[in-house]
Parts: sequence; structure tokens; C-alpha cells
Amino acid sequence: MSVRAAIIGLGDISSLHLAAIDALDDVELVAVCDIDPDRAAAASERLGVPAYASHQALFAGAQPDVVHITTPHSEHAAAAIDALDAGIHVIVEKPVARDPRQAAAVEAAAARSSAKIAVCFQNRYNTPVRAAKQLLDSGALGAITGAAATVIWHRTAAYYEAAPWRGTWAGGGGGLLMNQAIHTLDLLRWLVGPVVSVTGTASTRVLPIEVEDTAELTLTHDGGIRSGFYATNTHATNAPITVDIVAENGQLSLRENLVVSYADGRTETVADDSVATGERAYWGVSHERLITDFYARLGEVDPFWITPADGARVVDIIHEVYERSYPEQTAQLKRNGELQ
Repeated sequence: MSVRAAIIGLGDISSLHLAAIDALDDVELVAVCDIDPDRAAAASERLGVPAYASHQALFAGAQPDVVHITTPHSEHAAAAIDALDAGIHVIVEKPVARDPRQAAAVEAAAARSSAKIAVCFQNRYNTPVRAAKQLLDSGALGAITGAAATVIWHRTAAYYEAAPWRGTWAGGGGGLLMNQAIHTLDLLRWLVGPVVSVTGTASTRVLPIEVEDTAELTLTHDGGIRSGFYATNTHATNAPITVDIVAENGQLSLRENLVVSYADGRTETVADDSVATGERAYWGVSHERLITDFYARLGEVDPFWITPADGARVVDIIHEVYERSYPEQTAQLKRNGELQ
């Protein structure tokens, strides 16, 4: 029997989820949902499935086993919580929620539900990243002593005009950190260890948006290990993401590939076995790997391994920086109920 899947939100990122569903023999797309009636109707005709205007109507009408939440950030938490409370499995795009309180509510819903939930931190499935994790966990490099990472990318005013929620506190919950750099912050947590404190600044330097386009952070991880982080959307192109980790017996350098430099002079390289190309190459190729893995684990008792708690901890880090960098704006948004 096929697993019944549905998509909530038909923006750009939904195309990756639709392609992953289509590639799975035992998964059937049964419905789509979007508040834009023209977009919903077009998808319904193209995909041959009914379209709904709300996730509640979709749950009642299509009765899916799994929903993929690919809406604007402000809508992630409500749809995820309602699905989990209905016993429907969830794959939710990052961030898990727009702010820490909403993220905690998704955690609580997952804890009381029999359904599974995955947060799309798909870069954990990149071949060089997984090789780095295995090497660090093996102890071959000894204890980690420090790390640094960068996300130096390019966005234009047209990018935000095409989907106006992206450049706002209310719709996006933030800017560069919440929308682009969140994946690399997750990798630092996953590879280096839990973050116990954060300092840093975020600012709106170039782009005509109300949220940040540039940020710098210093993270302190368990054991006092520090990692430095710099990100911007003001570069002329999308440069390769970098993650560098220094350990007692060598160093790891992640770009497109992983290069390991041992203290004894040896080097090793792990190449990415499937590199994306084209206009949206920065999305990578690992969405399909994560989605395939999620469906393969539906019969397991344990929760999916990338949890709402993982998503919530990164949102916590980002909001520490926001409250320091935009104190007046975040306070006003809290008073208005637009951030929590």
C-alpha cells in the first residue's frame, strides 16, 4: 500500500519535495494546498490531484499519511502542530518555526504525538559532511579545539520582491540567518557540539529589507570550544559555504568537498558524489536523500533523527543575536504578537 503524501505551500522550495515524492515508488501524492487560489489551481491541474485553500481542509478531505510543509516561515508551526495532533507525519522546511516560543510548541506537539516529524536540515546528508561527522566521531582527529564557518552569498531586491514575506519579521521571522545561514549554523552545532552561549551582531547594510543581510557570531560550544561565524547576502555571487574545524591531530576543511589535513602530513579528500548545477545550485542535492530516508523510517519506533529540538536550538541562537541587534524592533513585534 502506498503512503499518501501532500504538500502544504507551493512556493519555490516545494519543487524539490514534489520531485522527491515522484521518485519514490511507494509514495503517492494525493493533494496540494496553497492560500493563493491561482497557484493552487495550476498545481492541481499539473499534478492531477485536488487542491485545498487551508491545511485543515486538506487534512479532512485528502486524509494524508505525511504532509510536507513548504510554506512561508510564519506558517510552519501552526501546520506542523495541527498535523502532529492529527497523527499525520510531518516533513517541515527550515526553520522549524518563526521564533523560540513557536519552536517550543512544535517540540511539545512532537512529544505528545504518535507521528514522526523531520526538520529539513538536508545538508547533513551531503557526502562530505557525513564523512566529516564520522571522522570526528571516530576520535581519529582527537578533541576539537575550534571552528569557523562562512556563508557569503548573493541576493537582490528582486528576490525579496518576488516573495515579500522573505524580507520581513512577521513573515520570515528574520533574514539571512533565518533563511540562508541557518543550515550552516546547524552544521556547526552538529559537528562541533551543542552551543551554550552566543554573542554577535546582525545588521541591514545593503538590501532594501527590514531584516538583516549580514551577521557575525561567536558561538561557545560544550567544553568551551569556540566557533566563529560570518554570513552575508551582499556578495556578487553565491560563494561556496565553508566550515573549518581544528582538532588536536589535524584539521577538516569543508567546501564543496572535504579535505582532511592530518598533523603527520597526510591529506585525504572526500568529493561530493552529486553536485547540483544551475540557478539554484545552492540548494544542493540532499533534499531527496533526507525525504527518502524519512519515508524509509516511518515504520521505526524511534523519532526521526533530525528533530524539532534540533530546529529549535538553532532558532534560539538566531534570536539571541536578534534581540541584541534589533532590540526596539523585536520588542515592538513581541508587543504586537508578531514575534513571541
